[in-house]
Amino acid sequence: MIYHFDGVAISDDTREIRDGVTLLETPQNAPYRAGSNFPTIQPQELLRRFQLDLSIVGVTGTNGKTTTTAAIYSMLNDLGHKAALQGSRGFFIADRLVAPKTHTTPPLLQTLYHLYLAKKAGAKFFVMEVSSHAIDQGRIAGLPFALKVITNISQDHLDYHKSMERYIATKNSFLADESRKLVNKEDPRVSFNPKNARTYAIEELATYRILAYSLEDGIDALVGFGSELAPFSSPLRGLFNLSNLLAAIGSVHMLTGCSLQEVCQVVEHFGGVRGRMEVVSTDPLIIVDFAHTPDGMAKVFESFPGKKLVALFGAGGDRDRSKRPQMGAVAARFCKRIYLTSDNPRSEEPRKIIEEIRSAIPPGYPLTIEVDRGKAIERAIRELGRDEVLLILGKGDEEYIEQKGEQIPFCDREAVQQALSRLG
Repeated sequence: MIYHFDGVAISDDTREIRDGVTLLETPQNAPYRAGSNFPTIQPQELLRRFQLDLSIVGVTGTNGKTTTTAAIYSMLNDLGHKAALQGSRGFFIADRLVAPKTHTTPPLLQTLYHLYLAKKAGAKFFVMEVSSHAIDQGRIAGLPFALKVITNISQDHLDYHKSMERYIATKNSFLADESRKLVNKEDPRVSFNPKNARTYAIEELATYRILAYSLEDGIDALVGFGSELAPFSSPLRGLFNLSNLLAAIGSVHMLTGCSLQEVCQVVEHFGGVRGRMEVVSTDPLIIVDFAHTPDGMAKVFESFPGKKLVALFGAGGDRDRSKRPQMGAVAARFCKRIYLTSDNPRSEEPRKIIEEIRSAIPPGYPLTIEVDRGKAIERAIRELGRDEVLLILGKGDEEYIEQKGEQIPFCDREAVQQALSRLG
């Protein structure tokens, strides 16, 4: 891949960017000859050479990265601070989609190019999701973060990290330096360098703390910072989104110098992220969410206290198999009925994945197995009671099912709308 910085072409030359990038002193759009010997340049030199001096905000965590980064980005722009956003939904500058989604955290050269585009567009802040893969593979090496944020750590990606201990260590390594940090104090797995660190919490004492809240039909809360107090409201749902919003409020407060009151006034303008606790039907109540870990699913279920819940989900193939029975167990604990279906089976057989999820669901539990996700969604809606909530989990805003090397077009939201239309 070749990127053009003011007429200077730079190629990753298919190598790890952590070892430097290839610099081609050629006119823009000049042909690139693979295999040529060009000098290398370190990422830090690119930052200096092209004056990529934006304030970079990196958010990591098992769950909540997408919502938290999107909230920070939205609030910064609403406060008049032009910002860019890079993450699992793509690359945006001031509410304009510039590049489609690829990786949660792309290769370092691509991030540097996005920084360059953001700087040219007049952005002051660059908000990005930081995955554990990116930390481990050096895809953020050399980036001068103005603020690092961690939302939580729970089980995920053990197919890559091999153990929970290594996964936790990788996440926490992001917080080991002396850069400014904002840390979820309520997660016991998070450890960090206390130098230049602030904390946030809902129930515990922290730098940014929630003093009172209601989760009825959205979020209403009172946040405190020292002697400052400020209320805020949000259409988002769930306790975990209260935590995500608190992280975003603390981040924007630290970055801008605005008063807590000013920051909280723009929270209600953020309507959430597509595919994250997205209400796709109100009658009946049907919600689509990306939750694909036991902890993430539990947090979604806990957002509906006293409600009769119905869950529809599967699990991704060629990924951490150990979480599959845990997903089944947590769903059985919270829900009155479960529909198991296909997610992104990749090279695995969908029924094998489903059986691994099923292994922890008690015998006799109300369970339906339908491999075809579209048919499963239609059946779940047809059998849904008027007082029940259907939670369709795992894929969020994805628009395909990945199977046997193919990406088959599929969208949970569209499947719901089509099923509702057929069922009248």
